[in-house]
This record gives sequence, C-alpha cells and structure tokens, in this order.
Amino acid sequence: QVQLVESGGDLVQPGGSLRLSCAASGSMFGIVRMGWYRQAPGKQRELVATITTSGGITDYTESVKGRFTISRDNAKNTVNLQMNNLKPEDTAVYYCHAINVRHFNYWGQGTQVTVSS
Repeated sequence: QVQLVESGGDLVQPGGSLRLSCAASGSMFGIVRMGWYRQAPGKQRELVATITTSGGITDYTESVKGRFTISRDNAKNTVNLQMNNLKPEDTAVYYCHAINVRHFNYWGQGTQVTVSS
C-alpha cells in the first residue's frame, strides 16, 4: 500500500505562483510513475503532469507547458509541482497520483488551488 498526502494548495491571484508537494509513504517498490491530476467543478479529472521514478521523464498537459514544472526526490519520496503564472482556469482540486508496474493506481485526498483576484 502507498499513501499520498498533498499540501500547498491556497488562494492566489492571477499571475501568482504556488508549489504543491506530495509526500508518499508505504511500499514504494514497483512505483513507476507519479504525477498530478486536477478536477474543476463540473469537469472530469484531467492529467496535469507526470514524472517517471526511473529516469525522471516528464510529461505535461498542453495548457500548463512553460508554466508548471514537476520534480521528484526519490530519496524523500516526494513529488512537487511548481506552478507559475497561474490563471483562473487553473482553479481546481489537485490530486497526487502514483501507479505501479501492475497498473494499480494510488490517489491522495486532494488540495484546493483557487486562482482569483
């Protein structure tokens, strides 16, 4: 079992920055990729960014490229999401995610990000 705990969500003005963190605990053996998803009110959950645990290969949804950066610290079992130049459309609950070699998914409880003036 893997437990994921997010932190860092907040209310921020457009153009501002936030840094989300995800602390993973439990058996990380077999985890191949971690990342962040988000879900806005009335919308489906969507992928934001992912990073492989081996090699650190990253992938981003088009709307956040150039503004968001995902990073990992395998020794500390943390994954971070640096979000710059935030826009109102980035408002959502952000979820940390991990997947293992058997394609089993783990989810955190979510952290709220609100971008508003």
